[in-house]
Amino acid sequence: MSESRPIYLDYHSTTPVDPRVASKMLYYMTTAFGNASSIDHTYGDEAEEAVSQAAIHIANLVGSSPKEIIFTSGATESINLVIQGSIYTDVITKNKHIIAVSPVEHKAVLDTCYALAKKGLAEIIKLQIDSKGRLDLNHLKQVCDKGISLLCVMAANNEIGNIYPIQEIGQIAKNCHIPFLCDASQAVGKIPINFQEYGITYLAISAHKLYGTKGSGALAVRKKYHLEPIIFGGSHQKGIRSGTLNVPGIVGLGEACRMRQLEMEEDEKAISSKRDKLQNLLLKKIPGLIINGDPTSRLAGNLHISIPDIPNSAVIARVRSKLAISTGAACSSGVETPSHVLQALALPNNVIEGALRIGIGKFTTDKEINQAAEILSTAISQIRQAMCFKI
Repeated sequence: MSESRPIYLDYHSTTPVDPRVASKMLYYMTTAFGNASSIDHTYGDEAEEAVSQAAIHIANLVGSSPKEIIFTSGATESINLVIQGSIYTDVITKNKHIIAVSPVEHKAVLDTCYALAKKGLAEIIKLQIDSKGRLDLNHLKQVCDKGISLLCVMAANNEIGNIYPIQEIGQIAKNCHIPFLCDASQAVGKIPINFQEYGITYLAISAHKLYGTKGSGALAVRKKYHLEPIIFGGSHQKGIRSGTLNVPGIVGLGEACRMRQLEMEEDEKAISSKRDKLQNLLLKKIPGLIINGDPTSRLAGNLHISIPDIPNSAVIARVRSKLAISTGAACSSGVETPSHVLQALALPNNVIEGALRIGIGKFTTDKEINQAAEILSTAISQIRQAMCFKI
């Protein structure tokens, strides 16, 4: 990291593109730039082959078949495709479309569900969680036993970093014959996931969360499940998602998945060690600091903290030229409303208002960890002194 740029610790928002991924993408931008749907010349053939190879790399990482991979612009589109595309049958049969959803899901899930509910097209059931963000599996099973149209539970939370028992959840859904949408955008490439074995019906993936590029993603769709398209214009990708394929982005996603399969285990151990070091330094330097979420089951790079009675906006204002961290999800950046995730945990207002999300990744150095601890602790000390002076 250049001395003139802030230390980057917002890996949950987006990751830097791995130079090896960028290098491979460049070839498909400048040399093999063909349209994968152009079958009349070798430019199209090469692009089509690259897309097929990318599907293999993605499938290998998440435990699906390459034929189950649909390419999208990212996890948000993948999620919308499932939630909106799955209501068709219930609309035709006039059955009530019921979606059970975790209250700490990404806004891409929640806002889409609420939009359908507002139109009278779906009924939403919220699953139960505790103050650490852990899902009540007994309640989830009770909901599934009663019969629902779709179950939505993420693999890992984008704010507090909780990892959810997707294999167990998938088995419950499978036993109840309920389609299961898993937003795995924060989890793929960080923790093992097996689409087939875990009983997942739909798996959403985003390239820019695993060292690929923005604007590229995928959706794994289990065989024999049908989705109505929400984008029309060419019947591409088995008629599920039309539009010219983003070949460089798809190649980048495939290469990123290939690299994560090779390096994930070693990288995540190193990242976890750096996270623990930063956590210990901050706990030592900042009295009253709280760790949010479930510390026994969280992403290796996640550190979600609160300093009660110290507004997070005040901290960001002091550190933003030196340190890139966030007050919450990137999808809500700049929005003055409190985090829906922390509100769902029923945390006190002063804890919510003092919350900061720190995301560590494979390019974070030990030196940056030490510097970040000093920057944050100094800023908070200065804020506390200023607040005491005002009083």
